[in-house]
Amino acid sequence: MKIAIGSDHGGIHLKNYLKEYLQGKGWEVLDCGTYTEESCDYPDIAAKLCGEIAQGTVTQGILVCGTGLGMSIAANKCAGIRAAVVTDEYSAVKSKEHNNANVLCLGERVLGTGLAESLVDAWLKTEFAGGRHARRVGKIMDLGK
Repeated sequence: MKIAIGSDHGGIHLKNYLKEYLQGKGWEVLDCGTYTEESCDYPDIAAKLCGEIAQGTVTQGILVCGTGLGMSIAANKCAGIRAAVVTDEYSAVKSKEHNNANVLCLGERVLGTGLAESLVDAWLKTEFAGGRHARRVGKIMDLGK
């Protein structure tokens, strides 16, 4: 079980917390940065993490910024990525079950660590439902081609 994780300066504390949380659950975690609180550009981190997915190093990742929104927008510009920003367990489950999201985006400034743990757990345990949802995900992936 391997997953990538990354954040900008606005999400570094939650990223580091979740990295340790996941490692404690037996996950191998590829840290795509940032590694300091110095201001950085979230699209660079999103591109790095999404590149790891594109290369097949990992199949899924977690991105954290202040709200999760910037990371989600940046990640969704990368080929093959379906990133979802979530703030509740229902959305976390449905992002994987119906949309086959391969990147979970979280906001450090809007979530506490307990809720973030619940969102990550719900997302990771959920399987893609396939069926009619596979057709829809295929149409999403064809957009912009």
